[in-house]
Order: sequence, then C-alpha cells, then structure tokens
Amino acid sequence: MPIVGDYMGMALTIEDVDKENRAFFDYCAKGEFRLQKGKASGLLRYPPTTACPWTTDRDYDWVPVEGKGAVHSYAEVHHAIQPAFKGHTPYMMLLVDLDTQKGQPSEHEALRVAGNLVMADGSFAPPDVVRTVGIGTRVRMVFVDVTEGFALPHWTIDETAEQPAAPWRYPQE
Repeated sequence: MPIVGDYMGMALTIEDVDKENRAFFDYCAKGEFRLQKGKASGLLRYPPTTACPWTTDRDYDWVPVEGKGAVHSYAEVHHAIQPAFKGHTPYMMLLVDLDTQKGQPSEHEALRVAGNLVMADGSFAPPDVVRTVGIGTRVRMVFVDVTEGFALPHWTIDETAEQPAAPWRYPQE
C-alpha cells in the first residue's frame, strides 16, 4: 500500500514499488538521516537510487550521515505557485553541500540535498531570518512529519557552527 500524506495542502505519495525512497523517508520519520553507500564504490549517494551512479552496482547499505553542511545555492521565493505556500513568502529553498564526502569522487563533487529553510521546530523561516541566509551559511537538517513513516528533510541555521561574516546573496532591491 502506498504511503500517502498531506504537506501544507499538497498530497504526497510514495508508491510500493519505490523501495529506495520508502526506506529513505522512513529513516527521516525516525529522525535519522541515512544514505545509501555502494558496496563496490564505497561512496554515498543522494537521492536514493537502485544502483550506484559510479559503478552501477546494486548492492548497498543504509548508513547514518550527519545532516550538516553549507548552503551551495538557494532560491528565494516571493511568488508562491502552491496556494499553501503563499502565506509563507518570502521563503527559501536551499541546496546544501553536506560536510560528509565533500570533494569525492572528484574535487568538484559533493553530496547535495535540497530542502526548505525552516526554524528548528520545522516552521518556515520568517523574512528576517531569510534575509540573513546566503551561500556559505552553515545549516543542519531537521525533519518535518508528513504522516506516519514519512517525514521530509529540511534545513535550519546551525546555531552551533561558525557562520560566514557575510554569506553571498543575490543583490537585493
């Protein structure tokens, strides 16, 4: 039976045949960030897939990974398309370089995980917080429950990390 949940008025579904994503989101629901580690390559991968992108090997283990990193890129949304998001504008979608496995398998690669910028409690970050975040901001992962066995990974500012003096941001009006 598919996992079906509601996130801010949007129906989200993970089908039965999608075993890799089911496992990933199940770990998230337990508050655990785990990624697949290819047995042949020894490399972690994201998003979950049926085979290693470097070796095509289908054997892997789910391993715990620290959900911390730095903002690689971002989009600041001022005109939300989804009605449920309109009351949260401006909000940020972040693409985060994880600290784990950075620079592998080549110097220009990293594990990158997308998610919204939220507060530690999972609520959308308010405009005054959005204005402080840019490329290089240190963040940590938090999980937002959708339904039993299904949570989404998002990002909040890592208050314990040293932050850049002036993270790069697109010029503001």
